[in-house]
Amino acid sequence: MVRPFPRDLVWSACMFATGLTFFSVGAYLSYINIAPQQARAKARSDMLREYIRRKFGN
Repeated sequence: MVRPFPRDLVWSACMFATGLTFFSVGAYLSYINIAPQQARAKARSDMLREYIRRKFGN
């Protein structure tokens, strides 16, 4: 088994940290956009229910 050089271990740690940072930023951006997406979905649902109620009665 070949042992990695210290430089390789540092490089691997940097790549892991970079990947973790990208993942964290993506999760954060997804989290802060949940409320507007839910509001749009609720508005569409309410609009459709109102349309069906008007079109077909109660």
